[in-house]
Amino acid sequence: MLTRRLLQLLIGLAMYGVSLSMFIRASLGTAPWDVLHQGLTAKTGLSLGTVVIIVSFLVLLFWIPLRQWPGVGTLCNAVLVGVFADLGLALIPKFSQLGGQIGLLVGAVLLNGVASACYIGARLGPGARDGLMTGLARRTGWPVRVCRTGIEVVVLGAGWLLGGSVGAGTVLYALAIGPLVQLMLPWFTVPEARRATAAQPATAARTEAEAAEAAGSVARASAAAS
Repeated sequence: MLTRRLLQLLIGLAMYGVSLSMFIRASLGTAPWDVLHQGLTAKTGLSLGTVVIIVSFLVLLFWIPLRQWPGVGTLCNAVLVGVFADLGLALIPKFSQLGGQIGLLVGAVLLNGVASACYIGARLGPGARDGLMTGLARRTGWPVRVCRTGIEVVVLGAGWLLGGSVGAGTVLYALAIGPLVQLMLPWFTVPEARRATAAQPATAARTEAEAAEAAGSVARASAAAS
């Protein structure tokens, strides 16, 4: 079971990194955090993947006062998304025609939704940015949607001021990612190991409930961010 979870995590993170590079190549706007990554890339001259990795570990520093601790998936997320983002940028060409840009943008959103469900469903720890949101909500008592909206407004504004791309893709991501993850998460959520045959029905029911709750949180947070 652990082998499957690790494999699913790695595949999900690889797809997530490639989807990030697709957003960049589409040149029609990216997700709020990626607007920041793109802006920092423009100002520092570092590769996009390097910036993603650096920002991930900087965000993890904010976990310390929140008493939030990373899992294996958290650390893999911090490194591998950036690696695969750079790989995607090396392989995916720029599109000059609007039709190609729109197709790439739609593909990026769909792939990002599948990737998110894949790595979240592995249940090996949240990404640095998601953990910051949930940790802040837990420590302050504020609703998750308020914490996520506040964080993303700040990073979106900072990224835009640094030269990051804000556009139709930013809006499409905010509107679509919640429903996509909600739809796909039940397919990818790895059930807990069953310790006894008699406990199977209860375990299955609990797993389904947890998946539904996680998907609902993503949908509500994304709706608020839009």
